[in-house]
Amino acid sequence: MLTETKENPTPSKPSLKRFAPLGLIIVVTVFAYTIFGDYLSFEALSNNRESLIAWRDNNYLFAVVVFMLVYIAAVSFSLPGALFLSLGAGFLFGVITATIMVVISATIGATAIFTAAKTGLGDSLHAKLQSKGDGILAKMEKGLRENEISYLFIMRLVPAVPFFVANLAPAFLGVSLRNYVFTTFFGIMPGTAVFVWVGSGLGEVFAQGGTPNLGLIFEWQILGPILALSALSALPIVLKKFHKKA
Repeated sequence: MLTETKENPTPSKPSLKRFAPLGLIIVVTVFAYTIFGDYLSFEALSNNRESLIAWRDNNYLFAVVVFMLVYIAAVSFSLPGALFLSLGAGFLFGVITATIMVVISATIGATAIFTAAKTGLGDSLHAKLQSKGDGILAKMEKGLRENEISYLFIMRLVPAVPFFVANLAPAFLGVSLRNYVFTTFFGIMPGTAVFVWVGSGLGEVFAQGGTPNLGLIFEWQILGPILALSALSALPIVLKKFHKKA
């Protein structure tokens, strides 16, 4: 009696189209940083402050939309000027309006680069992590999956974690898009409010010829509440570990 043998299907190779979004981000990032890097700085904001104020006053709504589009592009392509854009938003639009603008723009930009990275490399890397279940990275991925929202909030709240790292790392560890967007939107609010608040006082800083204190976020009266939020985010992880031991 003949037995029918089934051949194991060979895994399909990832199409180059999947890498196109991530490749485009890399190319545009290098190009934009080379051409426009000098414009995303405190000096550029100081030198052009009168023109920016006049531009805002002439068409406020148009200025808000354009500013948000520029911020989305800066985050999407991981340009280093997002911090100065946050300061500029506070300077031009005030604390409340600027905080709303920056949080929405940064969330959209972060979601764009997360999606591009996940589509290009994240899914294939995640599959490799799952196939090597005893590796260190696989164990990290497993811990992240069990406490996804808590870990993502910690990454957003702790100032020591660079923004672009918090944008890209979850894409390579199988994080869901819903949890990523949720934790990004709410997790960046405290830090955004601090830098926007600093930016709202730039008028006086410019008048005195000084520079803003960007280390303000590391002062205890600011850092303390942020670390408290981080500890609150980590509480479910600690409780779950104690529950397992019990």
